[in-house]
Amino acid sequence: MGHGSRVKEGIEEANLFIKQVKSKISIPIQEICFLELVSPTIAEGIANCVARGATSIAIVPVLLLSAHHVKKDIPLEIEAGKARYPEVKFIYGKPFGIHSKIIDSLYDRILEQDRAIDERTSVLLVGRGSSDPAVKHDLLEIAKQLSDKYAIKQVDVCFLYGAKPSFNEALKTLQKKDLKQIFVIPYLLFSGLLMNEITSKIVKQSTADQTLILCENLGYHKNMQKVLLERIDGVLGHLY
Repeated sequence: MGHGSRVKEGIEEANLFIKQVKSKISIPIQEICFLELVSPTIAEGIANCVARGATSIAIVPVLLLSAHHVKKDIPLEIEAGKARYPEVKFIYGKPFGIHSKIIDSLYDRILEQDRAIDERTSVLLVGRGSSDPAVKHDLLEIAKQLSDKYAIKQVDVCFLYGAKPSFNEALKTLQKKDLKQIFVIPYLLFSGLLMNEITSKIVKQSTADQTLILCENLGYHKNMQKVLLERIDGVLGHLY
């Protein structure tokens, strides 16, 4: 179950990512659906599974952190599915969450830029954001683990909406410091309007004395598929 996007490229990336994971799962009935903006919807995804003969459905969110979608929106859709198909067993999985493989993925995104990391280097993780405080808590923990594991002196977090500091606030704060380069890592799975927003701001904010280096998002990294497969294995164990 992906999030959905208004950007065609983001939907194509999500579909490719999920299809690659599907090929590694020995489950006969597999369907892709989206939370919003794109079809099939969650209700349609459930209906497609049932139409193909499913008597048990494991629902796994292809989402990075637990926020309103994970805690409220998806459970409501599952309850609607239970009411519509009382004979079907539903099991709900976990999002990616905090995982050591994701920490490694973030470091790889930095290494891909082929630039030396020194005392005047900072990393900025840019999250989607949410009014749920758990999202900020989790991203701060991810930043701490990245800093500790790979001895990066400064790793900060910011958000595109719903939480502080905002992306603009974080950039202004960092640009006042004696930093030579700032690696900006979008804590996003796929392309979309949010990725476009980050890219646009990076272009406008770089200066001669301080370089803003935009890294790739997470979705193409092989570790992200591995984490999703772990989440799928975890939920499948409760189906039987």
